[in-house]
Amino acid sequence: MCRLFGMLSASGTKASEYLVHSENSLLRQADADPKRLQDDGWGIGWYEDARAEVKKGDLGAFRPKERKAFLAAAQKARGSLVVGHLRKASNPMDLPKTKLHGPLNSQPFAHGSALFLHNGWIPFPQETRPFLGEYSEAPLGINDSEVFFYLLLHRIEKDRSVPRAYEASLVDLREVWQAQGRSDEGPYGGMNILFSRTPHELWAFCNFHGDHGKALGGGDRPYYEMCYRESGDTLLVASEPMDSPADSWLRLPAGGYLHAELKNGAVKVRKGTFQEPAWK
Repeated sequence: MCRLFGMLSASGTKASEYLVHSENSLLRQADADPKRLQDDGWGIGWYEDARAEVKKGDLGAFRPKERKAFLAAAQKARGSLVVGHLRKASNPMDLPKTKLHGPLNSQPFAHGSALFLHNGWIPFPQETRPFLGEYSEAPLGINDSEVFFYLLLHRIEKDRSVPRAYEASLVDLREVWQAQGRSDEGPYGGMNILFSRTPHELWAFCNFHGDHGKALGGGDRPYYEMCYRESGDTLLVASEPMDSPADSWLRLPAGGYLHAELKNGAVKVRKGTFQEPAWK
């Protein structure tokens, strides 16, 4: 149950406000709930000359050594698009805890100009690799989210449209799950993602099932439900409202997506829904 943050801005808004300083900043979320510590890594991504740049840590951003590195990365991150991730690791392969950590397994993941962050998990990452096509050997770590990243990239190259590629990736995960005997947990547990291929766009998809408790920021909002706030020149999208008033952040419910583009000095936001394959 990771935490996500993304910002697309035409005005030079500093992402450090939301990564570090706001009352419910990404850094504050890392240890906001002692029972749900985001203690398995962190990462911040942005673009330098259209090239994806990422800084990552091994453990929770609230730990003293990690905090120092997080603050340095938050200060360095700049440009029109900045994303951030706090990791609470899933472990579908039942590995020792120490095997889950390390920069290869922290997010965001980057490939070329693409940046990707995920909140959720897939139960059969190894069995999904044959579906990655030309990316079957691309994952470098043991993070199931990285496998889904390359599945999505493969599908984008085949299907072009990002929403269609996302839908097709869910179908692939259902096929893997069915082939493995239709385990009780389903073909995936949470498919919330942030994704970008350039400094001028940001995609956000919200997809979850079941009751996972309430959001860290309080209120009645489900833990997995995403939220966003838009103005003419900036879009913020996150797992949690990051400042007050919380109701200034609109809900992005399960089944919905956002696509934001930076054009002519403004951020244009398009909302839509995606089709999820039946599996229950």
